[in-house]
Amino acid sequence: MKVKIFENIINHKINTISADELLKYAEQFNISVNRQQARKIAEYLRGKNVNIFDDVVRARLVKEIAKLAGPETAREVNKLFMQFTKS
Repeated sequence: MKVKIFENIINHKINTISADELLKYAEQFNISVNRQQARKIAEYLRGKNVNIFDDVVRARLVKEIAKLAGPETAREVNKLFMQFTKS
């Protein structure tokens, strides 16, 4: 039960993240994302209701981020998602 609540909190944060928050997390986890990329990614994520704990959903999401911000940025954001999903 606790794990599900934790997952819901993380997913809610991803689905409502701002560019500034994304930049803050990227800096905290030493991940390279610039402001323009963060803005595009945050706009894309807003209201999507994604579940980054689902491998298939996360993979699809990373592919979409690659289209928006480039493959290297998508790899970096995926590293960030992996940090969030570690238990």
